[in-house]
Amino acid sequence: MKLWDKGFDTHKMIEKFTVGNDRVHDLKLAKHDVKASLAHTKMLESIGILSKQEFLLLEAGLNTIAVSIENGSFTIEQDFEDVHSKIEFELIKQIGESAKKIHTARSRNDQVLVALHLYIKEEIEIIALLIRQLFETLLALSEKHKEVLMPGYTHFQIAMPSSFGLWFSAYAESFVDDVSLLNAAYEMADQNPLGSAAGYGSSFPINRQMTSNLLDFNVLKYNSIAAQMSRGKLEKSVSFALASVAATLAKLAMDITIYNGQNFGFISFPNELTTGSSIMPHKKNPDVFELIRAHCNKIQSVPAVIGQITANLPSGYHRDYQLLKEELMLSIDSLKDNLSLMNFAINQIEINPNSIEESKYDNLYSVEAVNKLVLNGMSFREAYQKVGFEIENNLFVPEKNIKHTHEGSIGNLCLDKIADKFERQMKKIRV
Repeated sequence: MKLWDKGFDTHKMIEKFTVGNDRVHDLKLAKHDVKASLAHTKMLESIGILSKQEFLLLEAGLNTIAVSIENGSFTIEQDFEDVHSKIEFELIKQIGESAKKIHTARSRNDQVLVALHLYIKEEIEIIALLIRQLFETLLALSEKHKEVLMPGYTHFQIAMPSSFGLWFSAYAESFVDDVSLLNAAYEMADQNPLGSAAGYGSSFPINRQMTSNLLDFNVLKYNSIAAQMSRGKLEKSVSFALASVAATLAKLAMDITIYNGQNFGFISFPNELTTGSSIMPHKKNPDVFELIRAHCNKIQSVPAVIGQITANLPSGYHRDYQLLKEELMLSIDSLKDNLSLMNFAINQIEINPNSIEESKYDNLYSVEAVNKLVLNGMSFREAYQKVGFEIENNLFVPEKNIKHTHEGSIGNLCLDKIADKFERQMKKIRV
């Protein structure tokens, strides 16, 4: 069944190519299409297009389909082009001719667009909650290990003393920036495109504000052409937010992979979180973190893919947009999996409390020595040269009793301030 059926068949090769993987990906949109269809039918009844009896029949039929989607029995067979045609077919089968009125005053263009908006809103809410879980884990680890020092690096050379508290909370605060991008994407999705039809509105006296209220959209996407132009732009904006979260995860996974190695030995994990080698019996590989890194690097490529698919398209609907579903949906699913797995694994991290005590890290304290000389009256340049001479001539003896007090330093992590920043961003996503 096709919504555009005019009594002739499309060549099988053309049909296979144009449908693509839509049947698989549309299953993710099914419940949202039903929700939007319920709002649409209620609005049609309010303006007299549907009778009360017709509306009640459609409402009952859509609710029955919603149950089948919820319990997993809903499928989209080869006979159907997409989820929209399958839902309409099921309605006709259940309630008869009245079901054929459901497409009045809408197009498949705004039908899929409103389902995408609802899907994206829900997925961003889920991702935000997964970020919250990992954020809270990182802050708890930061508090727990705030007194444990570790080496800090620049240019991959030992630089200055850091701490596990500083390291964990650095990633927690990085997620605040990621959530701000998710907020922007959420705000774009929180606009109702339903009623834009094929992109040029409708001659029916529809009530778009009513459907916006019913679907819990914050605002209308008023201009019907602008509503259709959000297709592609919305997916790209979401993909940038996903990529930002993925970048934070990938960097954290990279740190963990390095710090877990024998040359560093800052951290370790229980055996059950590692894998082995087929020929080297001593190996305990951090495969999970390497794969998180790889998956998240892949997610970071999605904005470029979506940008290329939609590059230079004029206004109006284009079938190119169909290819965006797979790119976006797979990256959303991947990010959710990687957030969950990172939170599960890092909860089991084991910290080496003595790693910084090795003599090879003594030069980490050179800046502390310079600063102490400055505080005692020497100019910074003279102090720098004095300590530098001592290091070059193996005369430097570090004082390891350090004290940092400013905001965001080893001795003043400001975890409560970071938590406040995070909560302010989270409030913008309506979860």
